[in-house]
Amino acid sequence: MKLYSGPLSLFTAKVRIALDEKGLAVERIEVPFSRESAYEPKHPEVLRINPKAQVPVFVDGDLELYDSTLILEYLEEIAPTPPLLPGDPRDRARVRQLELSADEVFFPHVWTLIAQRFYATDSDTADPEAVDAALAALAGQSRELDRRLGDADYLGGAYSIADIAYGMTFRFATQLGFALPDDAPALAAWLERVHGRPAFQREIEGENAFVATLLSAA
Repeated sequence: MKLYSGPLSLFTAKVRIALDEKGLAVERIEVPFSRESAYEPKHPEVLRINPKAQVPVFVDGDLELYDSTLILEYLEEIAPTPPLLPGDPRDRARVRQLELSADEVFFPHVWTLIAQRFYATDSDTADPEAVDAALAALAGQSRELDRRLGDADYLGGAYSIADIAYGMTFRFATQLGFALPDDAPALAAWLERVHGRPAFQREIEGENAFVATLLSAA
């Protein structure tokens, strides 16, 4: 198995964590990245396999997959233990919807922070109003997640792909200046619990090392 992996790709990070949680060994092909050009020029195999020209791309023999959600579903099928999706169909659907929400509802506001605070390096290209709107949206969604969590340990009851997706997205958000609202204590405890998992710790350590190298070369 091969994983075409982006060092600062949130969606590749989801797959790396799931592989680690399941103890699956893969050949990782790191796609070159720089702050100036991101992932340009695109890796030829990523271009060939994924019409969106994005990582992650996962290869298992003659099977070639793109999109982190689909890859996570495949990993669950081939390595169901430890499970990252519930067994009950209704609970499974809820977890899938949470994972979708992390990618499609929460992440767009994080992308605004990435664009404005990581890529926009001067005042001419920065948009403070866009940043303020993104931070406000993230705070509102954080409070909703806090209410949903209640006294549960994880978003879907048991640890799942929903926790991986939201856990990494919050990681990116907080690295870019987002602070959890003070009135979301359940969410804060959940985030500490998720980020304390060994697979998350290894992912965070790898990300920190890459960012340090990136900044030292600037």
